Amino acid sequence: MGKVKIIASGLFSTIQDEGRFGFAEYGVPFSGAMDQNSYYLSNALLGNHQNDACIEWVFQPPVLQFDEPTIICVTGAATDCFLNSEKVLMNRQIRVNAMDVLTIKFCKNSKYGYVGIKHGFQSEIVLNSRSFFKEVTPKDVLKKDDEINYTTVNIFTEQFSTVSSHSPFQGTKKLVVYKGPEFDQLDHKQRDLLFNSYFTISGASNRMAIQLEEVLPNSLPSMLTSPVLPGTVQLTPSGKLIVLMRDCQTTGGYPRILQLSKESINTIAQKRVQEKFQFRLSDDFEE
Repeated sequence: MGKVKIIASGLFSTIQDEGRFGFAEYGVPFSGAMDQNSYYLSNALLGNHQNDACIEWVFQPPVLQFDEPTIICVTGAATDCFLNSEKVLMNRQIRVNAMDVLTIKFCKNSKYGYVGIKHGFQSEIVLNSRSFFKEVTPKDVLKKDDEINYTTVNIFTEQFSTVSSHSPFQGTKKLVVYKGPEFDQLDHKQRDLLFNSYFTISGASNRMAIQLEEVLPNSLPSMLTSPVLPGTVQLTPSGKLIVLMRDCQTTGGYPRILQLSKESINTIAQKRVQEKFQFRLSDDFEE
């Protein structure tokens, strides 16, 4: 068993897997990787199980030192990666020797990046998941000098193929959505604005939710607290739109007017502050 040491913590660096399922009735969020496409890609390139744990960061990556041989992979937001000052490629396997240091530059586009490792990072399992969440796991972020176990790997087979660095979320201006439970309470003017306006990612964005800058005139009646999911779009009394993300609460009292598709959740997670987009109703639910 090897250990990776956090030399520098980066920004909001955490351990994430697919998520924590089966505990919503107790108020426990799903959590899991914000951009699941990039997370799954890392595990696929390493030949891992789909649910093996990765390190996730936002904008500023951590600096990692590995004390035993292994194989890693860097995916997500485009960046420059260096192993002991030698540049290495994203989206392919990287051989790591004992005491090697991985340094990753600030993200060039988007915001979430991932370091996967062969067989996954072996952090503590809490409620069937390794995903960090403040109210559930002992840690909510990785800090300088933290150490995480991993299984050592001494056999490395050179890869002669790679995956394009172009990510599907780059340049995506329309997010596919479905009608939420309270969608039919919207009048025609509200629906027209919803699907023919551009919306802007605000600075009030994190793993719990993304708030949009624009206001949708709202006169919908209040409602009882009801179940919500990652990707649920809530309309507040003030007309603000809130897109719930991976660490969102399990119930909410605002009208649920839209539900993002799985792909759209990954896409909006990677959008930066002031990026704009439009909602597009899924072809299966067009009026």
